[in-house]
Amino acid sequence: MESMGKKKPRPRRSFTPEFKAEIVELCRRGDRSVGQVAKDFELTETAVRDWVRLAEVDAGEREGLTSGEREELARLRQENRRLREDVDILRRATAFFAKETR
Repeated sequence: MESMGKKKPRPRRSFTPEFKAEIVELCRRGDRSVGQVAKDFELTETAVRDWVRLAEVDAGEREGLTSGEREELARLRQENRRLREDVDILRRATAFFAKETR
């Protein structure tokens, strides 16, 4: 028997930028609420609200990081993490070879 009262989590889905832009446009038209658009397309309200907010930031209508800035930040963080790992490896190698040469 399944656990009572607990919903199974939805599988993680990915959507194309074109689909997101279409959903944002439907919300911006004002014909339907964000909640109704989300329900019609079987999406979460949170996801739709996030897409609308990001579209507003990209359009300069709202403060925040644009999509391009977010991508650059993620890339720079990943590069920074890799460089820190490289430095750590070099530090350990230096210590190892310093012991060996004594």
